[in-house]
Amino acid sequence: MTHRAAVSTAAAVETRALEKEFGPRVAVHSLDLTINRGEVFGLLGPNGSGKTTTIRMLCGLMAPTGGSASVVGYDVASQSERVRERIGYMSQRYGLYDDLTVAENLRFYATVYGLHGRARTERLAEHASQLGLTERWNQLAGTLSGGWKQRLALACATAHTPEMLFLDEPTAGVDPAARREFWRSIYVLAGRGTTILVTTHYMDEAERCQRLAFLSRGKLIGIGTTAEITAQFGQPTIEDVFIELQRRDEGAIAGTIAGAAT
Repeated sequence: MTHRAAVSTAAAVETRALEKEFGPRVAVHSLDLTINRGEVFGLLGPNGSGKTTTIRMLCGLMAPTGGSASVVGYDVASQSERVRERIGYMSQRYGLYDDLTVAENLRFYATVYGLHGRARTERLAEHASQLGLTERWNQLAGTLSGGWKQRLALACATAHTPEMLFLDEPTAGVDPAARREFWRSIYVLAGRGTTILVTTHYMDEAERCQRLAFLSRGKLIGIGTTAEITAQFGQPTIEDVFIELQRRDEGAIAGTIAGAAT
C-alpha cells in the first residue's frame, strides 16, 4: 500500500486515486475528488456504490489501500487524529443517550471534542439557540420526536465548531417538514464556513447541494451541478439519473451472478 502526501491545503477535501479493497472486492476505485471549502456537496449512488466507505476513509476511521486523501489540509492516512479533531460526523444511526437531557447530551459530546469550562458553557448556549434547542434544554432525548432527535444529533456533531461536517443519510426516516428544517440548519452552518459532505437517497435533498458526485460500483462516474449532471446523463431530473444508475448496477450484479453460475 502506498500513500502520497496530501495534495493541497486549499480544498476541504482532495483525493487522488483513492482506493479501498476488501479482499478481492474493490469498494472504492481510483477516486479523484475535490470539494471546496464552505461547499455543500452531495455524494450519491445506489446502495453498495462506495459512499459510506469513502466517508469512513475521509474521516480517518478506515485506512485506504491505495492513493491519497487530505481533509482540511491533513492527510487521512498519516494525520488521522488531526483530521478527526477538525471534523464532525453524523449518520442515520441513532447516537444519542435517551436517558440524558438535551443539555447533558450536548455537554457530553462537547467534552469528548475537547471543550471544557466557560468556553463549553458559552459555546453550547449559543449553539442551542442557533439550532432552536433552548426550549428543550432539560427534556430527555428519548422523549424527543424524530425530527428533534436529528436536530440534537446535528448539534452534538457540531458542538466543537468543526471545519468540515460529514452527514451519512442523516434524515433517513424523518418526516418532510423536519427534513426541511434540518436543511435550513445545514445552510446556517455552511454560511458560517463549515464544509458539508452529505449522502442521501432523497432527491429533493440532493438538489439542495451546490455540487453532486455520483458513484457507481466504487467508481466516480459524474460530478457537477444538478444541471451539469442531468445534461451529462441525458436525463430530465436527478431522480431519473439515480434510477438509471440503480438499474445499471442491478443489471451488472445479476450478470455477474449468472456468469458465476454457468
